[in-house]
Amino acid sequence: MLKVENLSFSVMEEGRSRKIIDNVSFSVSEGEMLVITGPNGSGKSTLVKLLMGIEKADGGSVWLEGNSISAYDIDERAKAGIGYAFQQPPRFKGMTVRKLLSIAAGGKLSENNCCDLLSGVGLCAREYLNRQVDDTLSGGEMKRIEIATVLAKPHKLCLFDEPEAGIDLWSFSMLVKQFEKIHREKKESILVISHQEKLINMADRVMLLKDGRIEAIGSREEIAPKLFAGGGFFGCSKTD
Repeated sequence: MLKVENLSFSVMEEGRSRKIIDNVSFSVSEGEMLVITGPNGSGKSTLVKLLMGIEKADGGSVWLEGNSISAYDIDERAKAGIGYAFQQPPRFKGMTVRKLLSIAAGGKLSENNCCDLLSGVGLCAREYLNRQVDDTLSGGEMKRIEIATVLAKPHKLCLFDEPEAGIDLWSFSMLVKQFEKIHREKKESILVISHQEKLINMADRVMLLKDGRIEAIGSREEIAPKLFAGGGFFGCSKTD
């Protein structure tokens, strides 16, 4: 469904080129959940930005359902069926949460539909519908609203960059239920950047990224035990 071949990305630092993503190749099958984990600074967030077209790769190719989308910008990739939840969601002064959800869904949503989406990410729905998507919302609130916008419309592939960041344990448990539902229905493929044990143990496959390269990739049963042995490594977190 998604195929990535020899993807590379560099930045200039003090007059020198530094590889952030170095010849990365992998695939995501239809209905599959792939969790990408690894130490901070390994290039995980950059990788999903390349997949979404936010950053432009230096080399390599990205294919979706057999079609090359390498030349597509972010809007074209969204139209092709890729949804993306930012690690640090943007704010939109003057726009209500209800309007943002409707825009994300591609058409006006009923109050009940909006409430279902917000409740699904751990927000007391009716308190948020008419709030503006601005600095009055906390980082955790923005994160959950951002995830709700991705869930508002069916996608071929959903990209989530550390969905657990900045939210409390109860809200995280609600997100886990949403991922379980999507994964169980197998209607969408999911790629998640995460250090959390619950999300890693839900995955079909796990990929370790280190210094911009794939350190390991394999089934959950193969990779997950290595991540948490001896209290965890690569920054992965055990959850109760």
